[in-house]
Amino acid sequence: MWPGAVAVRQLGLLTGGTYRINSALFTVITSHTAENNGMAPMQLELTRINTDMVGIVTTLDGQPIEAGEIAGPAIAGHDNFQNAQAFLNDGGSRGLQEQVLLSGTWNLNPWFVQVEQVPMVHIPIGHIGVVISFVGKAHEDVSGVEFKHGDLVNVGHKGVWVTPLYPGKHPLNTRVMKVELVPTTNIVLNWATRTEAHKYDEKLQSITVRSKDGFAFNLDVSQIIHVGALDAPKVISRVGSMQNLVDHVLQPIVGNYFRNSAQDYTVLDFLSARSQRQIEAAEHIRVAIGAYDVQAIDTLIGDINPPAQLMQTQTDRKIAEEQRKTYEVQEAAQKQRQQLVRQTSLADIQQQVVGAEQGVSIAELHANATVKQATGEAESTRLRALGEAEAIRATGQAKAEAYRAGVEALGSQGYTVMQLMQIVGDRNVRIVPDVAVSGASANPGLVDGLLGVMLRKEGATASTQKN
Repeated sequence: MWPGAVAVRQLGLLTGGTYRINSALFTVITSHTAENNGMAPMQLELTRINTDMVGIVTTLDGQPIEAGEIAGPAIAGHDNFQNAQAFLNDGGSRGLQEQVLLSGTWNLNPWFVQVEQVPMVHIPIGHIGVVISFVGKAHEDVSGVEFKHGDLVNVGHKGVWVTPLYPGKHPLNTRVMKVELVPTTNIVLNWATRTEAHKYDEKLQSITVRSKDGFAFNLDVSQIIHVGALDAPKVISRVGSMQNLVDHVLQPIVGNYFRNSAQDYTVLDFLSARSQRQIEAAEHIRVAIGAYDVQAIDTLIGDINPPAQLMQTQTDRKIAEEQRKTYEVQEAAQKQRQQLVRQTSLADIQQQVVGAEQGVSIAELHANATVKQATGEAESTRLRALGEAEAIRATGQAKAEAYRAGVEALGSQGYTVMQLMQIVGDRNVRIVPDVAVSGASANPGLVDGLLGVMLRKEGATASTQKN
């Protein structure tokens, strides 16, 4: 080095290879001589950006960053900061850079560039990423005149990008950009003691309301919402984040609605018409949060915790009512049992009645048969009597005719003697006695007669035995 010359660090660097260098004019620092020149050996190694990582670059030379900016704009033609002179010639700024280095190996001058590796932005399935860029082209609102609560810009401009990032990995400079994750699946928010995994409802508590009749009670509510992918940039532009949406929009809308609506009903009306209250709440909240480009899927009323004293009164009343129903059922059962006993007795009596009726019928049949038999016998007797009378009459007439003819023929005295003789002959009337008793002496004659009678009887008995 000639006298008066000053040593200056150079932007250019030598990559791997063999070079003819005038060592009197230039000092080449390598990893072997780094420590002798106030550097660490690793500073002179190639810069490697790992997979799924990006390199955030900070340049140590260049124009000052413009006022109001936090990073230098992207400059073309410097081969990813490997050509430092080209970067400076094109007006590159020193400091944090908007442009990043992707995975790979780069020849970078450690006196010109410093690199920090950070992970790529990962957008999981079921989410989209809304980019809020703090650097880029001038702000130009593309949201339209109807959207008055924020503004949206195209990709590459400063502001909320109108196009979201979809699931995947994106090489963004997280030092100059912010990515707000927005779930595109249904989100459940609980105004209760439980909290969902997303933690958006971690600060929400049961809603305390006051009824028309002056009772204060707690109400658990679950609200299901959905943010569309194309509506997500509008939501973030309006409220800044999903947590702000819950804290500053949904919490007051849902809470105030139930506080206001509860004042129109008594506690018992609220309890008894719970489904109707839920329908009314869902419709009101759907319209209210729809103005914030958020879809209300459903509003669900969970546990209702009315005052214990009021519920005890209702419980006692319900128990009394159920007991009354039980008594009515038991009374009905007793009546049915009585009816069954009555019907059973009637069935038993009916059997006896049927037997008695059958006995009466049989008796009537027997009586009728007897009457008919008696009638027949009477008729037979009457006819027989008539026949016998007619026969007697005929016989008598015949005998009368015979008597008349006999009298005419023999005369009444002769005919009478003849009839007497016929009767004596027909009936074996003895005209001469078997024992004659003389009348000379009364006693001997009587004795003789008795002896004769006895002898006659003995003779008749002996004759009978022989026969």
